[in-house]
Amino acid sequence: MAKVIASSVRKGNVLDLDGKLAVVISAENIHPGKGTPVTHLELRRIADGVKVTERYRTTDQVERAYLDDKEYNYLYEDDTGFNFMHPETFDQLAVSKDVVGDQAQWLQEGMTCTLSLHEGIAIAIELPARVTLEITEADPVVKGQTASSSYKPAMLSNGAKIMVPPHIAAGTRVVVMTADGSYVERAKD
Repeated sequence: MAKVIASSVRKGNVLDLDGKLAVVISAENIHPGKGTPVTHLELRRIADGVKVTERYRTTDQVERAYLDDKEYNYLYEDDTGFNFMHPETFDQLAVSKDVVGDQAQWLQEGMTCTLSLHEGIAIAIELPARVTLEITEADPVVKGQTASSSYKPAMLSNGAKIMVPPHIAAGTRVVVMTADGSYVERAKD
């Protein structure tokens, strides 16, 4: 544990709130015209998944828990959550659905992800920035629609819907940003 000032806390940090660990979902420093600047934190308690909101003066000290970041390979999903394996020790680790959240749609077998561990429990996950998937369905281009005008909806092999340029057809492999599901480019392979 280490004491840090509240204004330095960022999303993904883990704080110790009276002995209970909580991961920061959002952190905002608010500087009102008058009065004291405050740091507004939204956190999720790791033990029970409950969301809590905390306000601190920006200069207040908070307890930050240090995490062990390790790379793991994604194996499969089951009732317990998402299962990963350490590539060197072959230790397996289940990550709860709460921790993975809506990033789950981008997980692919064998994908290397960074897990943030606290006492052996994964409390945060970072996926690769980009993922390559195949387009399974794409709306036909509307007659008269110019290539530069607008993107059209398409469905990926993982079931996610994204917007793609008009020239992208079903069967095309594309690169997508995992952060927001945005189209990057046609896959080179």
